[in-house]
Amino acid sequence: MSERTPLLHYRLSTSVNESELRAPSAGQAWEKPPVSPRHRFSHPKQPKKLSTFFGVVVPTLLSMFSVVVFLRIGFLVGQSGLYQAIAMFIVAYFIICMTVLSVCAISTNGALDAGGAYYMISRALGPEFGGSIGIMFFLANVCACALYVLGLVEAIVATFGAPEDGALAPSSYQVLPSGYWWSLLYATAIALLCLLVCLVGAHIYAKATFLIFLIVMFVLGTIFISFFAVGPRTIILPGSAASNPMVNGTGPTMANFTGFKLDTLLGNLRADYTVDYTTGNLMTFATVFAVMFNGCTGIMAGSNMSGDLKNPSYSIPRGTITAVIFTFIIYNLLSVLVACSCDRVLLQKDYSFLRDINIWNPFVTVGVYSSTLSAAMSNLIGASRILYALARDDLFGKVLSPAKKTSTSGNPWVSVLLSWFLVQLVLFSGKLNTIASIVTIFFLLVYAAVDLACLALEWASAPNFRPTFRYFTWHTCVLGIVGCAVMMFLINAIYASASIAFMLLLLLLIHYLSPTSSWGYISQALIFHQVRKYLLMLDVRKDHVKFWRPQVLLMVSNPRSSVGLITFINDIKKSGLYVLGHVQLGDLNTLPSDPLQSQYASWLTLVDYLNIKAFVNLTLADSVRHGIQHLLFISGLGGMRPNTLVLGFYDDSLPKDKLSTSQSTDLSGPSQDLEQRTTPFHFASLRGSSHSPENDNLHDGKVLGAEEYVAIIADAMKMLKNVVLARYFNNFDRAKALSAASSSAGKSSVYVDVWPVNLLRPDSSSYVDTCSLFLLQLACILNMVRAWRKATLRLFLCVEEGRSVSGSEEKLGQLLKELRIKAQIYPVPWDQQVALHWQRQGEWDKKQASQSLNTTKEGKRRGKDEEDDDNNYANSFPSNTTRLSDDYLSAVNQLILAQAWPPPAVRFLYLPRPPADTRRYTAYLHQLELLTQNLGPTLLIHGVTPVITTDL
Repeated sequence: MSERTPLLHYRLSTSVNESELRAPSAGQAWEKPPVSPRHRFSHPKQPKKLSTFFGVVVPTLLSMFSVVVFLRIGFLVGQSGLYQAIAMFIVAYFIICMTVLSVCAISTNGALDAGGAYYMISRALGPEFGGSIGIMFFLANVCACALYVLGLVEAIVATFGAPEDGALAPSSYQVLPSGYWWSLLYATAIALLCLLVCLVGAHIYAKATFLIFLIVMFVLGTIFISFFAVGPRTIILPGSAASNPMVNGTGPTMANFTGFKLDTLLGNLRADYTVDYTTGNLMTFATVFAVMFNGCTGIMAGSNMSGDLKNPSYSIPRGTITAVIFTFIIYNLLSVLVACSCDRVLLQKDYSFLRDINIWNPFVTVGVYSSTLSAAMSNLIGASRILYALARDDLFGKVLSPAKKTSTSGNPWVSVLLSWFLVQLVLFSGKLNTIASIVTIFFLLVYAAVDLACLALEWASAPNFRPTFRYFTWHTCVLGIVGCAVMMFLINAIYASASIAFMLLLLLLIHYLSPTSSWGYISQALIFHQVRKYLLMLDVRKDHVKFWRPQVLLMVSNPRSSVGLITFINDIKKSGLYVLGHVQLGDLNTLPSDPLQSQYASWLTLVDYLNIKAFVNLTLADSVRHGIQHLLFISGLGGMRPNTLVLGFYDDSLPKDKLSTSQSTDLSGPSQDLEQRTTPFHFASLRGSSHSPENDNLHDGKVLGAEEYVAIIADAMKMLKNVVLARYFNNFDRAKALSAASSSAGKSSVYVDVWPVNLLRPDSSSYVDTCSLFLLQLACILNMVRAWRKATLRLFLCVEEGRSVSGSEEKLGQLLKELRIKAQIYPVPWDQQVALHWQRQGEWDKKQASQSLNTTKEGKRRGKDEEDDDNNYANSFPSNTTRLSDDYLSAVNQLILAQAWPPPAVRFLYLPRPPADTRRYTAYLHQLELLTQNLGPTLLIHGVTPVITTDL
């Protein structure tokens, strides 16, 4: 034959045939099309399921053979030689076999309905990977359909097309006009034929699948027979002067089919890369391997038919592996037969030589046409089903909503039309080599994603991942991913990079725009697996002060009134553990179920809404004190446990709802959602406020007394937890505080005031104890946060007259320098306040002496019983709580307010330990209230563990 067949990168057909049933909606299993009442009564029986041979082996063989087996075997052996050809097949099949093992593993892990690679990836890796790979898979099928249509057109034009220049045709049957527009017309006609078949129903193609398979196998049989039945002959090469008198050729005009000869075999053993006569490009190992690899794929065809299989878990592994082994044997046998019987010139200059040496030439032509047409139709059907599945899953919102429409028989006709339209657009390019490279890379991305899905499932060690096919490991998955990646960049590095970038863009788009699915996220399983492993490696015995960071348990009474405090504590956690704790009063014995389980979703919604990085821990207890003890004992895991307890201050200020719909319009939507989510729940309050579901207003309801509140502080310190009391944060707004402080100061700076001295112990003005250093550390951490980085720390040094102010200031400055803390030091004289203290101290000494004498006499009368022992034990601890007058505390409060210009955004004060005598808890709390009155957002801080070091 004297036609000229261009070098085509013929692609596989990952066909989605009639077995492709209706795709699932979000969170639903794949379903068959609904049957109308009329059809339900006329066809009461379910469609007959397919066996392994008809459902897996046949479509996979058709997809893997395609036209490559007829037109590219000679090209492969002629350019690379028999040795390299067999090596290429081994490498290529090794790559696809790794993916086959992953497909078999996923397909045997429970029920698998129709959907193919998209279904497996989306349900294994989640909607982000599934949706992005689904789009790539859809585009791959669209481009593959156009590729096969163009390939069929070029094969028809090569056989029946007349010369473009109007010259006399060398054969009487070459009558079809040729040229770009004529080829486009022929391609459009073929695409319309495929469209009509798909619109009528995919069952037409499904019924013809076996017939096409028989045709292809028959033609393949004639090719094997021809090597033995046809004798040696001379073949006129296409494009030569002998084949067309109007062509002035200078190269060889004839080549020989020698039959089986040793000399011919020896001449074809080694590589001889030359210029491809159809493209004019010099062939290399990479280019030949890329063309050959196209014929080794198609492994997804069987898994795509899982919905129509009798037993998918049985059929897919056996059928796919059988097809892969069969095609590997056929390809290698053909390579050996070609190398033994055809000289090198014939293989390099005539890619359609199998037709010339066949016992009847039209057999090969029929095989090429039938396989190409079936591949085009199956890819169009597959593209439409994938598009319909994506639309049903609602991953792209309303963009793909029209593709959900189906006919009464369940055929997604809108998806078919959209797919055909895109195929028609691709046909305008008319460049097969460009399309072939893109299609190959897209399919390789899909295969790599399947390997990645299997690898993720294996690494996650999820108990429910136990496939019956066990002939795989994570090593095979990694090899499959690496092999696919290498092939992608070997074919075309630019297209591969662009395809990966496009997939990542789709992944991010779906991640941020698509709704949450109920398929399960493999990322969560992988994160759990890794977090558990690293938590076990986090050894608390190796903790060191220089790596200390705050790990905070913030007790939230009413989340609606605690927004300001929640966001502020999020700033000072310094990448540490942050837990929102809540205690609900109740007894599980008297309740039908745990009332906290239904509240977790609302708390997590609050965390998302406030955009903080925090965990939520809720507990049910008979008292708030016991509940906080529970949380301090059990919160966290391993080396990640709270070391700092943060409480709201106990006072009579009314809470304000910060999540009401009266906020700014840009927050109204989330606020309404949060209100709907949190309103039905009763949040027990540390200071007594709760949110009533009947009334949207907040009201007082005392559930915690002052003594119990102070007891909670004492309990935390006994458990070696740092304690922070936050006051006046109910009206705190982080953004407004920063902007207000900056504007009032007239500079682009925010101020944070730090008072590192125990103001309740004026007789001990040390600023280098553990508590003071802890206070400095928290202030420094706040200053390291980006939003607070421009803040200025103002450190106030309380000094008395007669002491060296400059010396104390110099020592404190040196300490700050060693601690790498940048702050401005302000000496504050407080002689008047101290005088008030010592005045009260003298009065207290006289009173204490009298009380001690009376207590001694009373103790003797009672015989020193147990109760008296307890009182003496409590009173034996030195305490300031009864020595401090309200006048002194008010004076110190005014002293702090007097230093507040420009006003600070927040103040850090020293929190003394509660008294040992529990009867003095109320007085202790009263003193704290006087000390911090009207100070604005204030943190009372007490540290119990060293947190600062000057060492490297």
